[in-house]
Amino acid sequence: MDTQIQLSHEDYQRAADWLLSQTQHRPKVAIICGSGLGMLADGLKCQDSFKYSDIPGFPQSTVKGHAGRLVFGELKGKTCVCMQGRFHMYEGHSLSKVTFPVRVFKLLGVDTLIVTNAAGSLADSYNCGDIMIIRDHINFPGLAGLNPLNGPNDEKFGPRFPPMSGVYDRGLRKMALDICKGMGVSQYVQEGVYCMVGGPNFESIAEARLLHRLGVDAVGMSTAPEVLVASHCGIRVFGLSLITNKVVKSYEDNETVNHEAVLEVSKMRSETLQALVTELISRMDINNNTA
Repeated sequence: MDTQIQLSHEDYQRAADWLLSQTQHRPKVAIICGSGLGMLADGLKCQDSFKYSDIPGFPQSTVKGHAGRLVFGELKGKTCVCMQGRFHMYEGHSLSKVTFPVRVFKLLGVDTLIVTNAAGSLADSYNCGDIMIIRDHINFPGLAGLNPLNGPNDEKFGPRFPPMSGVYDRGLRKMALDICKGMGVSQYVQEGVYCMVGGPNFESIAEARLLHRLGVDAVGMSTAPEVLVASHCGIRVFGLSLITNKVVKSYEDNETVNHEAVLEVSKMRSETLQALVTELISRMDINNNTA
C-alpha cells in the first residue's frame, strides 16, 4: 500500500467539475456514512446519485455495509451530498484516496461535514446501541506518520500546519445534545473521545486496555483522516459514533466481535440517527457557518 501517493489540485477539480456538470444540486452539507449507516441518504429529496466507479478519480469501497454511491438531494430545505460508503486505509487505499471526497466536497462548496462511524466502546459506562457525539479524537496512524497531509502542502486548500484543537464544532455538539433531549433519547447519548486504529483486525485485549488508559471512549478504523482534511480545508465538522459492540478488556471475557453484529446494531438505531442528523441539518445556519 502506498500511503504517500500524491494527487494534484487538478485531480480533485476534475471530479468536482464532473459532478457539477451532472447535477443541479450545489451542496453545503456533506455526510459520510459509516458501516451500516447508509440509510442516512434515504431521507434526501430530489435525489441524484452516482456510483463511485463513474466519478473521475473516486476510489471504490469494498466493505460490506458500504454501498459505494454518492447521493445528492434536499433535506429540510438544505442541499446535501451523502457518501453511502467510505474508504479505509485497510482496504489498501492511500490516505490521499481515503480523503479524496472531502477535498472534492470543498470544491463543490460544502462548508459543513457530518461524519458517522460504527465503533466499539471502551468506556465502562457505554452500552451497545449508544450514540456518541465525538468531542475529540486520537489519530493513531497519524501519530505514527501516516497522514493524508504528508508531502507538499496545497495552499489552495489550507495551511502547512493546521491546528486540530477544537476540530469538532462546539456549537453543533451542543445543538445535537439539545436535539437528543427533545427527542427523549438522552439516556443513550454520550459525548466522548474517538480513537482511530489501522485495522482491519479488532483490538487485542492488551491494546484495548492501553487505549482505555489513554482516555479513549470508543475505537474504530476510520474518520480521523477525513476530519483532518476537512479541518485543513476550513470545513466545520460534526461527528457521531454508533456504539455497536463493547471492546473486550478482560482475559476472563469470552465475548468476541464480528462485522455482522456491528451491522445489526446499526440497523436497530438507524431511525434515531436519521432523525437526529435530519433535525441537526434543519437547524443549521449554513450561510453564516454558525450553529
